[in-house]
Amino acid sequence: MKLSDLGEFGLIARFAPPFLKGLGRSVTGIGDDCAVLPWTKRAALLVTTDMLLEGVHFLRATISASDLGAKSLAVNLSDVAAMAGTPRSAFLSLALPADIGLDWVDGFFRGLRRLARVHGVSLLGGDTTHSKGPIVVNIAVLGTAAPGAIRFRSTARVGDIIAVTGVLGDSGAGLRVLTEGLPIGRDERPLVAAHRRPRAHLAEGAWLGRRPCVRALMDVSDGIDSDLKRILEASRRGAALDLEKLPLSPSLFAVCREHGWKPLDFALSGGEDYCLLTTVAPDAFGPVAAAFRRRFGRPLFEIGRVTDRKGVLAYRLHGRPKEIRRRGYDHFKRHEARR
Repeated sequence: MKLSDLGEFGLIARFAPPFLKGLGRSVTGIGDDCAVLPWTKRAALLVTTDMLLEGVHFLRATISASDLGAKSLAVNLSDVAAMAGTPRSAFLSLALPADIGLDWVDGFFRGLRRLARVHGVSLLGGDTTHSKGPIVVNIAVLGTAAPGAIRFRSTARVGDIIAVTGVLGDSGAGLRVLTEGLPIGRDERPLVAAHRRPRAHLAEGAWLGRRPCVRALMDVSDGIDSDLKRILEASRRGAALDLEKLPLSPSLFAVCREHGWKPLDFALSGGEDYCLLTTVAPDAFGPVAAAFRRRFGRPLFEIGRVTDRKGVLAYRLHGRPKEIRRRGYDHFKRHEARR
């Protein structure tokens, strides 16, 4: 068997179990958006890290250094948002070719610094090294959260409403616009921006964490098809997803119509939307969704329900079963560059 047969999450399942033994009840290790460590009586420590590799996660020709610097931090902030936490500090490891221009380096740190200031995050250290090939960016973020506010992937219950905090598919479509070298007009512009400059839903995550009826929570990084399965696996549940309820932007519809693309393909498997995916107790969803709209000025989008069919993610279209071919992103099972 090769790694391409096992896949990214199969790899994690293969090596993780020995490292999860003996952690103690107050520690959360491998398997969620952040590790959780005891810290003070009022706060737990959150730790997350993400790597961006040139040629896999980005192409230098399609993203500015400033946008890359900000995005490298944003994807980590999104993990903290998924645990209903507040980011505090960051550590950067950066591998660069020796012949890269200093204007590129300055731009990268300018973008990183601007986003860090917005969220009160301090860059405290890290490592730099020479790369003979691609640029490699790895950022680790430390955050805090009240222990009672933290939400996990493993707490979904049968009957829960599945919802997302934003539209789906824009980033994936923006990526395709860039890789195909298409003109960036009025409708393409917000899609490209969603890909280059994602926004971590930190305020939304903290807000959801204060509601006891909110159960499971994670961010959407690899596409709904892949990320919802992570919640189902951790919670030992199934789900029925209603395709007609997936929130899609007018720009996504317009660009897909122009180029003959399928909007649902991007919504299900495009990835890098970085909104939040949550499950909410069914009797409380109406009031929570109404309060969410008042607070954030947009819906908490209902897209399905949690079922008792362990490990089964079923798709429906207007109540009828629907087969889906496109699947979420997997770093080892898909061999084309994610760009």
